[in-house]
Amino acid sequence: MKRIGGILVVLATLTGCGEQAPSAQRQAGATAQAEPVDDGKADCALGGSHEWVHDCAVERAGKMLTLRHPDGGFRRFRVLDDGRGLEAADGAEAAKLTILDDKRIEVVAGSDRYRLPAQIGATRRP
Repeated sequence: MKRIGGILVVLATLTGCGEQAPSAQRQAGATAQAEPVDDGKADCALGGSHEWVHDCAVERAGKMLTLRHPDGGFRRFRVLDDGRGLEAADGAEAAKLTILDDKRIEVVAGSDRYRLPAQIGATRRP
């Protein structure tokens, strides 16, 4: 797992409005490795599954991020301002964050995994 120290992670705003048009790659039926699309959903692999599906609804209200599972379950996270990305907002399981590339992060909480769009850049030191 990559360490995040010294890197600023800013989660992209996910509104669920679905107004952003899919990229040409998605229209052509490309896999989940294509450019992320803000359609109000995130890729998720739940309950220890190895299969990723684009089926977890994303809700953002201020600093709170809720990821809703198709079966009605959900996870809540708090978006952090200190460059660490996010942390579990409730529950006993801590969130672990991994940078996948310059546009996505993977968040693991318990046996659930999520891939979210993010803007990643180096922090400046005074």
